Amino acid sequence: MLSIKKFAAIDIGSNAVRLLISTITEPDNKPVTFKKTSLVRVPIRLGQDVFTKAYISDENSQRVVDTMKAFGLLMKSHKIEAYRACATSAMRDAKNGEAMVNLVSKEANIDIEIIDGSDEAFIIAASDLHTLVGNNKTYLYVDVGGGSTEFTLFSHGKIIDSRSFKLGTVRILNNTISKDVWEEAEAWVRFITKPYSRIEMVGSGGNINNIFKSSNKKLGNPLSYLYLSSYYQLLNSFTYEERISELSLNEDRADVIIPAAKIYLSAMKWSRSKSVHVPKIGLVDGIIKSLYNNSKS
Repeated sequence: MLSIKKFAAIDIGSNAVRLLISTITEPDNKPVTFKKTSLVRVPIRLGQDVFTKAYISDENSQRVVDTMKAFGLLMKSHKIEAYRACATSAMRDAKNGEAMVNLVSKEANIDIEIIDGSDEAFIIAASDLHTLVGNNKTYLYVDVGGGSTEFTLFSHGKIIDSRSFKLGTVRILNNTISKDVWEEAEAWVRFITKPYSRIEMVGSGGNINNIFKSSNKKLGNPLSYLYLSSYYQLLNSFTYEERISELSLNEDRADVIIPAAKIYLSAMKWSRSKSVHVPKIGLVDGIIKSLYNNSKS
C-alpha cells in the first residue's frame, strides 16, 4: 500500500530564511522518495544586524514574524504532518535571540529551535550525503552560510569528525572575522584530512549552487578547482552592480557570493581537493530527513 507524507523544514539563517515542503512517498517494496514540493526563500539578512550591533533590529524582527506567519499559512495549505524550524549563527549570537523566538511563538505560533554549530552539521549529515557521492570515498563536506561554515569529514560512509567555525559570508562582508578564525579553520581542515591520500569535496549553500548553475554542468558532475578559481576571478572583476546586471545575480547574492567562493577555494586548498561536488542539499533537507526518521521510530 502506498504511503504519502508531507513534512516542512524552516531554516532561519544569517543571510536568508527558507521554507522547504517535501512530499515523502513510501511505495510497497520500493525505495522511499523525497520530492521538494515547495521551496520559498526570503532574504532578511539577520547577520547584518547581529554581527555589527549584536541585536536583531525591530524592522527585521517584524520581517521574521511576517515571514513565519506566511510560512504557517503555506504549511497549513499543504496539510503537512510535522515541521521543524531551526535558527543558526545569527540567532545564536543575537543578544535578543531568545526574545525573537518568544515573539515568533506568540505572534506566528511557530516554535523555533536555536541550534549550535555541531547540531547544524549533524542535521545536514542526516541527509545521507554519502549516497549522493559514493560510499567508498573520503570527502570533506563544506556548508557555507552567512554566519558560519560547517565542515564534516566522511570516509567510507561514516562521519569521522565535524566542526563549525564562525566563518560566514555576511561576517566577512562586515569585516567581523579575525585572522585567528581563518587560521583555526585551516589548521583543523589540514589536520583532519592529512591521513587520507585522496579527498573529494562536497559543497552546499545557495552560493555554490549558484556557481554550479553558471557552469552549465549536468547534476552529478563536479566543479574543478580551476573552474571555481577562474569564476572567483571573474566575480572580482565586476562591480556589485555589474554582477547583478551582467551575471543576473540577485541583490542579496551579488555581494556574498565572493566571500563564499573564497571559503570554498580555501577549503579545497587546505584539504588538497581537486574537485567539488554540488548535490544541492542543505540544512532544510537534513531537517526533512530527521523528521521522517523520527516518524518511523
